[in-house]
Amino acid sequence: MSQNTIDDLTTFKPYEASPDEEYMSDAQLTHFESILKAWKQQLAGDAESTKTYIQDESAALSDTNDRATQEEEFALALRTRDRERKLVRKIDKSLAEISKGDYGFCETCGVEIGLRRLEARPTATQCIDCKTLSEIKERQNWGHS
Repeated sequence: MSQNTIDDLTTFKPYEASPDEEYMSDAQLTHFESILKAWKQQLAGDAESTKTYIQDESAALSDTNDRATQEEEFALALRTRDRERKLVRKIDKSLAEISKGDYGFCETCGVEIGLRRLEARPTATQCIDCKTLSEIKERQNWGHS
């Protein structure tokens, strides 16, 4: 596999574009595709671990407090998996954008999102300026400061 392939998502080599390299070159797309696929695979493994954990720990506990604690742990694990399931959909969308050649460009204004932003958030769909404006508008609409 390539040098940019990720075994552990917390440690990957940031992409270093050459000075004359075109934005979202084949090498860059391959880099981000590797990140996204590894992330998706990790999330699938986490989901399987949660399923196994709940099955293994579902023994009927006689103590009411122990049972309540266990049910709360299960609920927390399932909420986490639900958020991750939504993230997998975003990953799939990003992978589809890579195959269509649309990945890495802001869906609002069309400018480059940027390599560093995409490495920090590979599922980003907006450049930092559009995302900032979107968040400001959201806070104004919902009255949050």
